[in-house]
Order: sequence, then structure tokens, then C-alpha cells
Amino acid sequence: MQEEKDIFDPTNEQVKYTDDNIIHLNDMDHIRTRPGMYIGRLGDGSLAEDGIYVLLKEVIDNSIDEFKMNAGKRIEVDIEDNLRVRVRDYGRGIPQGKLIEAVSMLNTGGKYDSKAFKKSVGLNGVGVKAVNALSSRFEVRSYREGKVRRATFERGVLQNDITEDSADENGTYIWFEPDNTMFKNYRFHDEIVETMLRNYTYLNTGLTIMYNGRRILSRNGLEDLLNDSMTSQGIYPIVHLKGEDIEIAFTHTNQYGEEYHSFVNGQHTTQGGTHQSAFKEHIAKTIKEFSGKAFEYGDIRNGLVAAIAVNIEEPMFESQTKIKLGSLTMSPDGVSVNKYIGDFIKQEVDNYLHRNPDMAEVMLQKIAESEKERKAMAGVTKIARERAKKANLHNRKLRDCRIHYSDTKNDRKEESCIFITEGDSASGSITKSRDVNTQAVFSLRGKPLNSYGLTKKVVYENEEFNLLQAALDIEDGLDTLRYNKVIVATDADVDGMHIRLLIITFFLQFFPDLIKKGHVYVLQTPLFRVRARRSKIKNKQVIAEADAKRAPSERRNDYVTRYCYSDEERINAIRDLGPDPEITRFKGLGEISPDEFVHFIGPDMRLEQVTLHKNDQVQQLLEYYMGKNTMERQNFIIDNLVIEENIPEEEAV
Repeated sequence: MQEEKDIFDPTNEQVKYTDDNIIHLNDMDHIRTRPGMYIGRLGDGSLAEDGIYVLLKEVIDNSIDEFKMNAGKRIEVDIEDNLRVRVRDYGRGIPQGKLIEAVSMLNTGGKYDSKAFKKSVGLNGVGVKAVNALSSRFEVRSYREGKVRRATFERGVLQNDITEDSADENGTYIWFEPDNTMFKNYRFHDEIVETMLRNYTYLNTGLTIMYNGRRILSRNGLEDLLNDSMTSQGIYPIVHLKGEDIEIAFTHTNQYGEEYHSFVNGQHTTQGGTHQSAFKEHIAKTIKEFSGKAFEYGDIRNGLVAAIAVNIEEPMFESQTKIKLGSLTMSPDGVSVNKYIGDFIKQEVDNYLHRNPDMAEVMLQKIAESEKERKAMAGVTKIARERAKKANLHNRKLRDCRIHYSDTKNDRKEESCIFITEGDSASGSITKSRDVNTQAVFSLRGKPLNSYGLTKKVVYENEEFNLLQAALDIEDGLDTLRYNKVIVATDADVDGMHIRLLIITFFLQFFPDLIKKGHVYVLQTPLFRVRARRSKIKNKQVIAEADAKRAPSERRNDYVTRYCYSDEERINAIRDLGPDPEITRFKGLGEISPDEFVHFIGPDMRLEQVTLHKNDQVQQLLEYYMGKNTMERQNFIIDNLVIEENIPEEEAV
């Protein structure tokens, strides 16, 4: 540690800065040293934005580009044991003379020439090189004209390079296993991979993807996407329109808010960008002009569910992970993105509405109802907004994080999160343990209101909901959402579960897109602390594993501690730590000291993502569990009550 200080601490009088401090990294070492520059976060695969899915996407993007160039209509994706990936396409195959350079040298690729790849998603010569560098083993094969060139790498270092005859079809084969020293305890989750692959097929009709032997394809493009993803019934048939480099689909539902799926050259732009902003502006403008009424854009878009996909020559994204489009033009010397999308919507949507008057009437009736509800809330809304402004959020309810007040706000937004908790003791423990740069805390006062079946007026009339909405800044949609993760942190008891359900019900009722876009999580906190004196632990491996997880300054000479999130983990801890360990049952978050809590909301924080899918039957579940059928639920509990007798002592702690 002292040696690092001598080099990097400018306040140290002994600081040394010599030629030895100037270091050059080769391409593969640079990727491994700074992976965040290339794939964003690392992660373990539990979240869709984790790096292992970026690796998979980078490989498949190349195969998709072959499909777009009319070379190969089938892609095979196999994931063995949720750990190892094989991707085989039947395109033209990487030119064999440059195969090694194409997969191992940055700024090397075939996509700088727009004649070969006019509208590719990957233009920077990075993609598959990052996969190579960040894999413990990587193999690439190029099949072309009766020959196959095969090369294998380990952590980016070439091991073998062989060329031989082959009777296989032309195309590219890539096999990789992410490096588990970087992606610790990773696993590919089937539902995340399948969603990614389905998005590819929605955007590339005629493409077939075989995923672990299952066929995925789409015949109707974005119309299929909406049909497969909508959790509320459309009030009129989906409008589906296509142009040369644009495709849109939309309908209205009776849910609150707006929901968008946007894509550029096959890339899912989860944070939108210039194309999504243009769609939102012009769809509202066109419908307003068609109606001939003074509708507000917010009323027109309330309940709108839509998808837009555009193809852009040499697109510019705001980061290597390509989740937000920054391009202003459709090509380097072409028309603006805004004008291109605006002209298409103005002509095609306006024509469609005139040709389908019955559908247009249903749409305008929905908009009129949204306007009526908004006007009915106008007085309440104004008062609520003023109340939210006057409330000192930073002291009363919200303890914010620093990134919202720094120059790095946009750079670190993906790291930002807010814990929604109940009570002063729980919020106090989290507040004292949190990373003040990226973690905020919002404290509820008691149980929130059951909002099921209520109108959005309650969001403004209820102080807790009003201030929570203001803290998240989601009144007008997710474009202004201040935190990437909204984490519900409640006690692991019946009351805590009830509060958790009430908060999630609130989001489902009024801000469903917050859940659909993957922003809502539940914090998992330990139920038990099991610890024993080192002198009583016979298994030295247990001690070594415990020490490996702590910095030297945090290691204690007297105790080894295990935090357990389930009864199974508790039983295993008792087995490993020996006879008569000390067992503490945490009854609430407030009982966990800040010194301990810091371990549960740090890098190893356990989060369970709240998801929302078409087949979840959300409305039926909410109606049953949150509706006015109290006696029905009570009778269900009585009829299904199981009384346990003679519980073993070790399970009755």
C-alpha cells in the first residue's frame, strides 16, 4: 500500500514519477484491465445489463449483420450448463487471411467500409475482441469455400491456429467461456437470453434462431413484439407500419403512463435516444392534428404502448454498450433522424387513421377520457406539486446521493439506486451504511395506502405517494427517472412483506413501465447471523474462506461469521462452524448495525428483480390479493392452514 501511495499521492513529498511509470498495454490486456470501457458492468448474470450478456450480444450482432447483408438466414445458439456459449451462423465467414486480427486486434474489422456493412450496429472494431479478452477460453472458426481456419485463445492469448479442408457450410463459429475470475459466480439465465434472441427475430423477419434446440422466429415483426410483451389488452388492434428504414407498431391500453420499445439496426436501445424522442413527439403531433382538437400531448400518449425500429448508416451511440442513440442524422450526409421519423409518421399514421375511422374513434375516446381525468385532478395536482416542492425532501423523506449534484451524473447514472424503506431505525441503518455517491434512501412513514382500484388522483392526494413520485421524478414518465434501480428494502417478516406488496401494487397501478423496464428490485437481507470462535472451528478451510472475503484490516482474531439468507444456509453454517455456534435471528432491518449492514448493500448486494410479463395475470392477482374480497382470502387461509407439530429443535430457532 505504501508503494502505491509513493506513486499516486501528489501530496506525498516522496512521490516518484519516472519512465517506469509509463506503461503500454496491448489490446487484450487493456480490455482486461478496463473492462467497463467495453462492456459496462461485470455482474454475475442475474441482471440483463450484466457483462456476460454484452459478450453474447457482441457475437450475435456479427451474425445478424450477415443476415442483413442477405448472407445466412439461420443462427444457432447453444449455452451449455449456463456457462459456455456456442454461436454458429451460415453467413460468408470471416475472411480467413485476417481471422486472427479480426478477433484480437482493436480497431480492426470489416465494418469501417459502409459498402460492406451499410447499417451495422457494430462499427468500432471492438465487439468480439472484448469477448476474446474476457473469456478464459475462446475459439473461432471461419468456414469459407471448402476450408476452415480455426484459432483458440486463452484470456486473449493465441494458443492454436490451424487451417484445413472442410465440407461444412460457409459461416462463422464462435465458442467462448467467460472468465470466472472476472465474472464471479456467473450464470446465463435462460429467460434473459431468450428475451434477447426474440428481440433479434422481431427485428429481422425471416431469420430463424435455434436456441438450445428451440426455434425462435417472428413473422410479423414489431406487431409480434407488442403482442408478446403487453400486459394490458390493447383497446384497438395494433397499428403496424413499415417504411424503407423504419418500422413502427402501437396501440393504446387502459394502463397509466407510456411504454416504448426502441431499436437501432437491431440493437435494443433500452435508454431510448434521438429516434425514440422523435417518435414520441411526432406520434402525438400527428394524432392531435388529425383530431382537430386541442389535446395535450400527455393525454394523447397516456396508455400508449409502442415500438420503433430504424436502420441508420454509421449510427452513433452514447457508449460502447449501445443502449442510447446519439445520432442526429440517418447517415453522415443525410436527413435528420427527427425529420425522417416525423415525415413517415405524418404521412403513414395520418393515412391509417383516415382509412380506419372506427379505430380512430376508439383512440380519440381514450384520449378524451385521459383529458377528463387529468382536468378533474388539476386542482389536486397543483396543490400536490406545491406541497412536494415545499417539503424538505433531503431532510424529511429523501437522503439523496451525490451524483445528482456532480459533473459525473450521466456517467454514473447506471450505478445509482434508491432504497425505499419503512421506519426511522431501518432507514437510519441503511443511511449510515450506504455509498453516499450512488445510493439514496427514501423513508416511508408506516404502511402505505393500498392503491388497487383507485384512480391516479390518489398519487397526489396521498403524501407518501406524492413525495415518492417527486423523489423518483417519474410524474411525466421514465425519461427523467433519477435512479437506475428502485430497491424496496423492508423487514423479512409479515409486516415487511405486506409493505413490499403495497409498494409494488402502487408501481403496477400507476407506473407499470418502471417494472417492465427492469428498474424495481427487492433487497434480500440475512435472516440469521451464525458465528463461532476460531478456536472451536476444526475445519481450517472454513476459516481461510472467511478471511478471503475480508480485507486484512477487517479480519477478526476471535470470530468467524456467516450471514444466512435462508434456513438451508443457516443449517449449513451450523455444520461448518462446529458445535454450539452463536445464532442471532434478525427480526428487522433496524436490528442490523450499520457496521454489518454495509456488507449487505455493497458490491455483493443480493437483489431480486421484480418482473412483469404477459402471462403473469397481474390484474387477476391484484384483484384477488389486493381487492375487497377479504372473506374469500380469509377462507382460503383457513382451508389451507397447515399446523406443524413436533418441529425438530434445530429447525425451531
